[in-house]
Amino acid sequence: MKPWKFLRVALPSLALIVPALGTAQQPAFQPTKPIRLIAPSSPGGILDLTSRLLGKSLGERLKRPVIVENFPGAGGVIGIQAMLRADPDGHTLVMGSLGPNAANYALHDKLPYAYEDLAPVAHVLSMPDVLVVNPKLPVHTIAELKTYAASRPNGLSMAVSTSGSSGHLAGDLLKQRAGIAAVDVVYRGASPALNDLVAGQVDFMVDNLVTALPLIRAGKLRALAVTTRERSAELPDTPTVMEAGYKDFDVSVWLGLFVSSKTPPAIVQALNAEVNKALADPGLRQRLAEQGGKAAGGTTQEFAAFVRAEKLRWAQVIKAGNIKPE
Repeated sequence: MKPWKFLRVALPSLALIVPALGTAQQPAFQPTKPIRLIAPSSPGGILDLTSRLLGKSLGERLKRPVIVENFPGAGGVIGIQAMLRADPDGHTLVMGSLGPNAANYALHDKLPYAYEDLAPVAHVLSMPDVLVVNPKLPVHTIAELKTYAASRPNGLSMAVSTSGSSGHLAGDLLKQRAGIAAVDVVYRGASPALNDLVAGQVDFMVDNLVTALPLIRAGKLRALAVTTRERSAELPDTPTVMEAGYKDFDVSVWLGLFVSSKTPPAIVQALNAEVNKALADPGLRQRLAEQGGKAAGGTTQEFAAFVRAEKLRWAQVIKAGNIKPE
């Protein structure tokens, strides 16, 4: 074949291949303006820290700034409302968690949003909660905590970072199962709750590992147990609640992204693809692991099924324990 005849045959095929290659390099979601990632908590907590780590990674991938905004209060309800007020175009997301996206439906008689108003995008992270006490308390085990509480005329005080959070529910479940006499003291985020715990204003707390771990390592808090089925790699010498004799006590912190259910399904799927790519990055996975978290990921369908199961599970626990929001 003569050279010009080869080019005449080959060039149309190349014309098809080159755009296809260019398209393959484009992000699945192509934002047209900065992205808002709402953390329904005060700065410094797990929702805030994880939002900032993921937001930085997503921003680098999407070539657009991801602005993390804090909306603390009302057990995550204020943050979800802020997301739902925005245009449902994929540019505003909320970092959801067990409380506002699963437990709140059973905790509250009425919410300003319905379960069906939110669309799950992606499971981001899971980690243990950890039972911690002020180190001045003469306790090193759950059994000793129970005995010490019984010896106090008014029992003890348990700090709660957010009403309906995994720490709140795990703590109340532990109080029920172990018979620990303690009143809940509810805060508007992990930072003020931990500050008071370190200062001795409250006695103990069940908190997520990411915010409690630095204080444990610094000797400002003492860890008694982790709430998951297995021990934490970050606290290998700390037993699980199950090891202390409480069968099937398995509570994990989980975080995931949600958007308005009015968001077009194609955008939800595209966001899911981008989040999964970000979570596959070894650097981000390592940073999450250093704080006690495990990157999750998966499809929107898998995350939706997980959230439904959590909603049903905690509705049963809340009803059985007559747990009320504070």
